[in-house]
Amino acid sequence: MVKKASLLWMDLEMTGLDASRDKILEVACIATDWEFAEIATFEAAVRVPNEIVKERMVGDFWKKFARTRKSLVKQNNEAEFSSAEVEQKLLEFIDENFDAKKEIYLAGNSIHQDRKFIVAEWPLVDAKLHYRMLDVSAWKIVFVNKM
Repeated sequence: MVKKASLLWMDLEMTGLDASRDKILEVACIATDWEFAEIATFEAAVRVPNEIVKERMVGDFWKKFARTRKSLVKQNNEAEFSSAEVEQKLLEFIDENFDAKKEIYLAGNSIHQDRKFIVAEWPLVDAKLHYRMLDVSAWKIVFVNKM
């Protein structure tokens, strides 16, 4: 099998936005080529200690998104894998779909924030990723200001 993926599109859900105190709850990925053709997908829920969820998923943001919070808390209670186990599964996904000799670019919307969590929780995944990222939220700035 020829490994054709070049872009690792990723979206994380976290308990909050502080990578030093919050934790990853969920990851969804799509591996694509440069034509944006889907090669493979990956999804996993991460089991986070309930104390962290209760401590970190509070405040105005979580009140505003109470339905999302409830869904993520339920998912967390049912999650089977620790962050380390999800990192191993994600590494397997990367190894199956990306050529180890080619650069792997992290892609997504406001991906710089997700990258902070990858660095903090998944250093082995971070080590596989190129330092350059494809952040599509930057294009919104271009298009909004061109109109």
